[in-house]
Amino acid sequence: MLNITVWNEYRHEQTDENIRKIYPDGIHGCIAKFLGEDRELQVRTATFDMPEHGLTEEVLADTDVLVFWNHMLQDEFSDEIAERVQRHVLAGMGLVVLHSGHYSKIMRRLLGTTMTLRWKLGSRERLFCICPTHPIARGVPAWIDIPQEETYGEFFDIPKPDDIIFTGWFASGDVFRSGCTFLRGLGKIFYFQPGHEEYPTYYIPGIQKIITNAVHWCAPSARRSAPLENTAIRQSFEEEYDKL
Repeated sequence: MLNITVWNEYRHEQTDENIRKIYPDGIHGCIAKFLGEDRELQVRTATFDMPEHGLTEEVLADTDVLVFWNHMLQDEFSDEIAERVQRHVLAGMGLVVLHSGHYSKIMRRLLGTTMTLRWKLGSRERLFCICPTHPIARGVPAWIDIPQEETYGEFFDIPKPDDIIFTGWFASGDVFRSGCTFLRGLGKIFYFQPGHEEYPTYYIPGIQKIITNAVHWCAPSARRSAPLENTAIRQSFEEEYDKL
């Protein structure tokens, strides 16, 4: 059984009636619901307004994979909590970052670039699977049509991904590296572009399949209580050999 924490600002849904109609239980509630249908996953949720953003040491220590969505409150997100999440990822916790979470303090800390891109509201997207052998692509069709989505376009200022699994093409003519993996320390990271709050993207079965696969892929084979540290070499091989 994997312990999954789904984190969302939960601010758009409280301040915008149209968005509340799309996600009456919040984006986190929608994602937690379909993840909870997987019997191998134990799912909880956390939001910005909870104490310590709901991401206490105890919660993160008990989280195998953190699914993360944010947008409006990126600057207000606690530096201390961002550092805490980074530390847990380096120690082996998996991280699935969705849509505008690319610009979160957590991702900028972990990946070390500006994480900037081109964007435009209101388009349609065809999401192509360009690495069908990757575990995150298991059971996913060759492409998924998303009727309405926010355009994200290149250049996307990220370090070279370990894998690019999905590429998005938009009616605006833009293309985007829409599904990328990274390894940081002992932690696996998957960034996935679809999921603008004004559109019901997270109800699309193919999108749900990708996120569910990503949670399983990002799950650690082993967790440490802290990232790896510098370790002094106490004796050389030659010294060991001389003692034989």
